[in-house]
Amino acid sequence: MADFPLFPVPPKLKELIMSLNAEQIMLVQSSFAKVKPISDQAAALFYARLFEIAPQVKPMFKGDMVEQGRKLMAMLNTVVNGLNNLQAIVPAAQNLARGHVGYGVRSEHYAYVGSALLYALEQGLGKDFTPAVKQAWSDAYGLLSGVMIAAAEQVESRSAA
Repeated sequence: MADFPLFPVPPKLKELIMSLNAEQIMLVQSSFAKVKPISDQAAALFYARLFEIAPQVKPMFKGDMVEQGRKLMAMLNTVVNGLNNLQAIVPAAQNLARGHVGYGVRSEHYAYVGSALLYALEQGLGKDFTPAVKQAWSDAYGLLSGVMIAAAEQVESRSAA
């Protein structure tokens, strides 16, 4: 199974937002800068791992996976660069989540995505994937996934009503 435990969805999103500090933001940004030169490979690692630990999500991806990987890396680039301005990226993350509901993405899928992301980062960064870098990425992803899950659940509850 997975080398990483499934990523826990944070129960106290507000506390997590407040806990993402400048050092963690710097760690995420500097480590992502090291992954950018191998972004196609990192994306391929991400999707291979995602489909290994969550084969049920593979049918959601019908197009060119190289192009899908580039979209993933572009979105990550936007989020990573926006960590200093959460007021700007939170609405974008909410909109992205609302759109993903239409593809069949469910709340529980975010844990698999987090696990695959950490795996791809570990593989791409090697010795530079330190415990502090892992924690910074875990916290940043926890923030992002928490925002996205909350937005998706709003869409789902409106649809059910």
